[in-house]
Amino acid sequence: MKTLIVDAQIVNEGRTISGNLLIDGKYIEAILPNTSFPRIGKEIIADGQYLLPGCIDDQVHFREPGLTHKGEILTESRAAIAGGITSFMEMPNTVPNALTQQLLQDKYDIAAKRSMANYSFFMGVSNDNAQEVLKTNKRDVCGVKIFMGSSTGNMLVDNAETLEHIFANCELLIATHCEDEATIKHNLMLAKEKYGDNIPVQMHPVIRDVEACYKSSSFAVEMAKKHGTKLHVLHISTEKELSLFRNDIPLSEKRITAEACIHHLWFSEEDYATKGNFIKWNPAVKASTDRDAIFNAVLDGRIDVIATDHAPHTLEEKSNAYSQAPSGGPLVQHALLAMLDKFHQQKISIEKIVDLMSHHVASLFQIENRGFIREGYFADLVLVDLKSPTTVNRQNVLAKCGWSPFEGHTFQSSVKSTFVNGNLVFHHGKFNETYRGERLLFNR
Repeated sequence: MKTLIVDAQIVNEGRTISGNLLIDGKYIEAILPNTSFPRIGKEIIADGQYLLPGCIDDQVHFREPGLTHKGEILTESRAAIAGGITSFMEMPNTVPNALTQQLLQDKYDIAAKRSMANYSFFMGVSNDNAQEVLKTNKRDVCGVKIFMGSSTGNMLVDNAETLEHIFANCELLIATHCEDEATIKHNLMLAKEKYGDNIPVQMHPVIRDVEACYKSSSFAVEMAKKHGTKLHVLHISTEKELSLFRNDIPLSEKRITAEACIHHLWFSEEDYATKGNFIKWNPAVKASTDRDAIFNAVLDGRIDVIATDHAPHTLEEKSNAYSQAPSGGPLVQHALLAMLDKFHQQKISIEKIVDLMSHHVASLFQIENRGFIREGYFADLVLVDLKSPTTVNRQNVLAKCGWSPFEGHTFQSSVKSTFVNGNLVFHHGKFNETYRGERLLFNR
């Protein structure tokens, strides 16, 4: 059945136009002027709302299999859809870790049955699975993930020979979590000497400090340059790291790219006093000068994409003392709204937001026929009302963990409708619970 979205502000490829959009089945059939109303079976009246390509989140942790008390592919993809995220790429530090081709396929099988959004999964790297990693199909897997610093899931890769082999031989994009383990351990030892078992959460950016991030990310960049590897450094958290990335060439020519996450663009170390462990992430939220520098890098092209690093933990887990509280938090439901607040503050254009959360992700990963509003592309779309506020509270958080670091905040915008592959999956607060997304494919 065809659907016509009527009277929308269509944001795509650097410009915003008034028009109608015709969907035929899974695909965008035509972008039409406001005066064109073809006879079709269904109409969605946008009434001037903004129509964006669905966001593509290149870093989430949906916790299935093995950690489903924190989150599930069904619950977290549902929250993503409500937030205008129509496709996600999920990390391998589930239980068991996705370290073999069969374990990776098991996750795809779960998603085919349970994900409301489109999906892809990273292949994981350990110190001793290099040959298994190199079997990964570049056509239907988003990339390879290396934890060059320990985090949730204990997948640290610190074997120099393994790293060299993967960087030299992997044809897929390599995404890295960069924090130097030796530096972190030294800083943690000093903190324990000072505070014993009562380390305050304000020490988190001191323990996981600027030097730990820079030492690891600069090493990854050095190896990528040596081998010509396609490297994507995740969740940049420091001003110092920004010197590693270029903005003097177009994205299509870059072999080394960088990602910023919502929490590093929004919070600073001053927020630990009120948010505590609820803004404890790895890498840590750091100084306001780091936050502001990262935002400037988003604007000037040194940072290429914006993601969430959505990583839910239960309220009970997060309520522990600092040393026992895990790092990570839920963000997919509110990431787009957070960036639209920055638009309202006149810090970024809505066209730039679409670049960073849709266009650039699709281009960087070479995703097939997604991330743009183009004829013949999948109709992954989100309608947002820039004049309809959204207040976050425990009752309307959709992530299974049931909390958000944004609780109490009122965003100035709201997500009204989300289309996945041409299907209206979320509309005015209601879901098509039966719909399931599709596996992403890549033009490689």
